[in-house]
Amino acid sequence: MSMDVSNVDSLLSQMRAAVAATQGQPAQAPAATGGLDFANVLKSSLDGVNQAQHQATDLQQAFAMGDDKVSLSDTMIAMQKANISFQTTIQVRNKVVAAYNDIMNMQV
Repeated sequence: MSMDVSNVDSLLSQMRAAVAATQGQPAQAPAATGGLDFANVLKSSLDGVNQAQHQATDLQQAFAMGDDKVSLSDTMIAMQKANISFQTTIQVRNKVVAAYNDIMNMQV
């Protein structure tokens, strides 16, 4: 049971570090202010994934239309970044659902 709690704590600290990095703050600043709003962290993360996917789509369209300013390598890199960020979001979601299920199944 303590292993599950440490996994959740690890996930939470990773999410805090990711949010701090996107806001340009040191990793410890959010913890010192009393914590983060989970909904804001989630929305920020999903907005980042959405932005990466839109950027990849825009580059794909520009490359397909023959835009000389867009290279194949830039397009492929943007597609891979969008894919990786989406897969990361899926894995985080799976971990949060697993943690929720573990908590709900605990004996009180």
